[in-house]
Amino acid sequence: MSSFFASAPAQADQNVIDNDGFFPDIDVDTATAAMRQDGTVTAERLRAALVEAALSVNEDLAAWRAEQQAADYATLEEVPAPQIDGKSAHVHRYLRAVYCEARAGLIERYRDYDATAAGDRKAEALMQAVDDLRRDARWATSDIVGRPRSTVELI
Repeated sequence: MSSFFASAPAQADQNVIDNDGFFPDIDVDTATAAMRQDGTVTAERLRAALVEAALSVNEDLAAWRAEQQAADYATLEEVPAPQIDGKSAHVHRYLRAVYCEARAGLIERYRDYDATAAGDRKAEALMQAVDDLRRDARWATSDIVGRPRSTVELI
């Protein structure tokens, strides 16, 4: 006697967000680990945050990307940069920018609303984390394009 098992057609990997071809795809599992997500954010919201972050970083790097493509570099990986851990420094920094932007967006949306003094302190700490994450994202994109980092604080 023989058996036949029908299987569903293979679907695209749901754990990878396809990027635009120049910038690298985003592996959701790797992003989850890098962002230290604890599972309180649904997979759909995490994916949406990563997509929005990638769109934002891609837009920030659009002019630089056009210069690189004019120089015949088809992907970020091809643009000359030091290699660290088998990857271009540009790729590492691009992913850092995306992860930081995504994490900042998630923190802003999942912030607890607690009217106690402890809740106020926690909210203040979370907002400081958001500022730090956005700064890190800006520094990563600045490093990619070769722009100096700067932090300015008005007193």
